[in-house]
Amino acid sequence: MKLRVSREALLKPLQQVAGVVERRQTLPVLSNVLLQVEGNVLSLTGTDLEVEMVGRVPLIEGESGEITVPARKLMDICRELPDKAEIELILVGQRLTVKAGRFRSTLSTLPAEDFPTVEKSLAEMSTRIDSKSLKRLLDRTAFAMAQQDVRYFLNGMLIEMGGDYVKTVATDGHRLAMSTLKLEGASADSRQVILPRKGVLELQRLLNEVEGDIGIAIGANYLMAESADFVLTTKLVDGRFPDYDRVIPKNGDKLIVADKLELRQALNRTAILSNEKFRGIRVNLSSGVLQLSANNPEQEEAEETVSVDYQGAELEVGFNVGYVLDVLGVIDSDTVKITLHDANSSALLEDPSAEDSIYVVMPMKL
Repeated sequence: MKLRVSREALLKPLQQVAGVVERRQTLPVLSNVLLQVEGNVLSLTGTDLEVEMVGRVPLIEGESGEITVPARKLMDICRELPDKAEIELILVGQRLTVKAGRFRSTLSTLPAEDFPTVEKSLAEMSTRIDSKSLKRLLDRTAFAMAQQDVRYFLNGMLIEMGGDYVKTVATDGHRLAMSTLKLEGASADSRQVILPRKGVLELQRLLNEVEGDIGIAIGANYLMAESADFVLTTKLVDGRFPDYDRVIPKNGDKLIVADKLELRQALNRTAILSNEKFRGIRVNLSSGVLQLSANNPEQEEAEETVSVDYQGAELEVGFNVGYVLDVLGVIDSDTVKITLHDANSSALLEDPSAEDSIYVVMPMKL
């Protein structure tokens, strides 16, 4: 195997693929990236057995062959080479020689046949989605995924695909985020799958680099996203996602409209003196006014009043301030709409300018 490639053409795909590779692996080959040369195209593959990323790189010249090399070391070498450098990779025996200008190094290798691939059955459903619209969909819901919940199906995101829509839902049991994207076309089929947390994060990272449409295919045990230069395959979580529709409060009778920036800044200031473990903040609602207050075990306290558009009965309710701030961080509008019922009911937060996303935050006992 032998190839010549420009640093710029190689570095970005290599960084994307190396992002999937875990630093600490039980199998040494999983710390490696698979290099495959066919004609004048180099394919780079990285996997952790749950998520697989393939990047394609155009070569100046290439001779067919395949081998695996340490992903981080190859990436770090490419990163430190000067701009516009021409990189030459030559496989000699069990060593890969890397040359660029006056620089020369040799990397250890492992056989390509030892490299595992994510098994893909026949796709049962596929569509094409604008990459920026899909990125927005994921960004608006991913923050609500659980991180290390024993209910493993919460450590990921529900993706529901119908004939003319894609819906994403994430919840950690204390809050829920849901966003919907309308698609062209009408098919009676619909399918729900759960993407693992890492699959979601890698897909978000990939969408930062992609322009135009991206193909999405769903099989029995995987989801595949394909662009001109990349293919991301992630295994699906085998589990039953909660019925999200039951979680959305429908009896809210207290409607508040607040300035997003003013509310966000007030919450940030007040939260400084909240309990660091529980992050609780007390909200007192009265006509035209939202009073925020927090205290901590050191007997320190803070309070602030925010003017809001509200006419109705008084209410006192507690929330985890981090959950509310997360929602305010993804809303595009200058205002936020909050619907409440009583101190024991969840709050419904919405972006008044976009009816495609809703957020639910459960109350806290303070």
